[in-house]
Amino acid sequence: MNLVNLESVSHSYGPKPLLRDVSLGIEAGDRVGVVGRNGGGKTTLISVIAGALTPNAGRVTHNRGLHVGVLSQGDDLDPALSVQEIVVGGRPEHEWAGDAGIREIMASLLGDIDLTALAGTLSGGERRRTALARLLVGEHDLIILDEPTNHLDIEAIDWLARHLSARRTALLVVTHDRWFLDAVSTRTWEVVDGTVERYEGGYAAYVLAKAERARVAAASEARRQNLMRKEIAWLRRGPPARTSKPKFRIEAAQALIADEPPPRESVELVKFAAARLGRTVYDLEDVTLHAGGPGAGPLVLEHATWQFGPGDRVGLIGVNGSGKSSLLRLLADTVRPDSGKVVRGKTVRLAHLSQELAELDPTRRVLETVEEIRKFIQVGKKEWTASQLLERLGFRGEAQWKVVGDLSGGERRRLQLLRLLMDDPNVLLLDEPTNDLDIETLNELEDLLDGWPGTLIVVSHDRYFLERVSDRTVALLGDGRLSMLPGGVDEYLERRASGGALSARAAASTDVRATPQPTETTGLSAKEERELRKELSRLERQLDKLGTREEKLHASMADAAADYGRLASLDAELKEVLAEKEAVETEWLELADRLGE
Repeated sequence: MNLVNLESVSHSYGPKPLLRDVSLGIEAGDRVGVVGRNGGGKTTLISVIAGALTPNAGRVTHNRGLHVGVLSQGDDLDPALSVQEIVVGGRPEHEWAGDAGIREIMASLLGDIDLTALAGTLSGGERRRTALARLLVGEHDLIILDEPTNHLDIEAIDWLARHLSARRTALLVVTHDRWFLDAVSTRTWEVVDGTVERYEGGYAAYVLAKAERARVAAASEARRQNLMRKEIAWLRRGPPARTSKPKFRIEAAQALIADEPPPRESVELVKFAAARLGRTVYDLEDVTLHAGGPGAGPLVLEHATWQFGPGDRVGLIGVNGSGKSSLLRLLADTVRPDSGKVVRGKTVRLAHLSQELAELDPTRRVLETVEEIRKFIQVGKKEWTASQLLERLGFRGEAQWKVVGDLSGGERRRLQLLRLLMDDPNVLLLDEPTNDLDIETLNELEDLLDGWPGTLIVVSHDRYFLERVSDRTVALLGDGRLSMLPGGVDEYLERRASGGALSARAAASTDVRATPQPTETTGLSAKEERELRKELSRLERQLDKLGTREEKLHASMADAAADYGRLASLDAELKEVLAEKEAVETEWLELADRLGE
């Protein structure tokens, strides 16, 4: 059944047309993800579909009796009403609490919010979750979501994706979260140059189909094709769950990426990073840290020992309030530990992108603001000018001469990030770097980071970005330690589901510290634990190298399929590598067990 029809719809603000002669429809059960550059017309399109905006030309038809639920980027919450009144109206508690679906929504989105609190006292993130809960509690034929993952942590995003996938409601969602797009959508619309290009499948399928169109038509420039193929290669080499959803022919994907190298030459980058940084980057030795200063606020680390080495690419995760930003500030030397020691390498040249926007001179031009840091920078083996990097991160042509005071929040974020990169750091601390970035800009940023040699520690709720740019996942689970998660975000979500991860605040309130400390549980002295953690890091780097050798041997065996002598030699070498890898993994598990990981 057709729910909404658009016939020859056009709309513009000023001289630039955002929609030009667009005709499309949404049927019952459709699950559509909308992508495109910031300012390209995505919000205009969904506003027209929702009936909130009358287009300049064309016709929009809604099915009779259609119920549309909309989550916009702002909210209309009455500040005088309580959270409970906003979400469930005047229904008595015994009535809505008896509905399992409503209970799940309330627990998943509002579990840490006082339901009697007035909307006027809520933070921006709490208001966002309240508005989302109100929408999901209702019954709708079509749900339209504009950036629904804003202010949600990884766990809440995972729950929302599963919840929406289980609903039979038609769905239209605008988001820059590519993992979320893949999880909930079966079709993708790209709003570009006033038109809407349609693709079957989620984000991964859209990337492949777009690259295929570009390859067949030879219409896109070589750099963009290479960038698209690199991302497809990473998608195809990623976790099986990622590659099982896209509706495309596996043979076509394999042919497209046959000669595409891995996104990063890990061994070469680590070697280069070690030359720039030496052996020591950060060593945390018996560190105790509270988020509010010595002895104040929630506990983040307690007698923790950890090592970040040259070339490490670490994704740092944890629930909101677990202390991720506090840990980055500790590494940036803007806060001091309660006790213990943080050893920083003598050659560390740090760049820290915090969630707060740095003050910029509002009277300067964008290009001038970047060139005052440096006019050229070497990324990997290529030299870039400030203007070229600005173009890659979305400042094209005349946009480079805009006055900083006229920039939006997202544009300021991009400018701040670029200024950090132009300072040629060898250690990057990135706290939510994807905020306000569109998918095309995210692709460019990931490609830049692929060739950047140094130590990278990134905090992000964007699961796709986190998995894309990092090689290891470390979590703050509320127990005062940094925990290595070999299974990445999936392992973290499993621990959360089993109650094995808390925020720093929740951990403090449940008196986690009453349990024996790691050194007491293991019987190790601080020095012994420190040495074991260094050995653990060495084994992890060795496993990375063995994994790279294994991949290269598999590729060589594929090339030598007709040379049986060569094939036998490669097979013997592969068995040696696998045996060594198994031995190292066993040693790693034994050490992790001694440390209580």
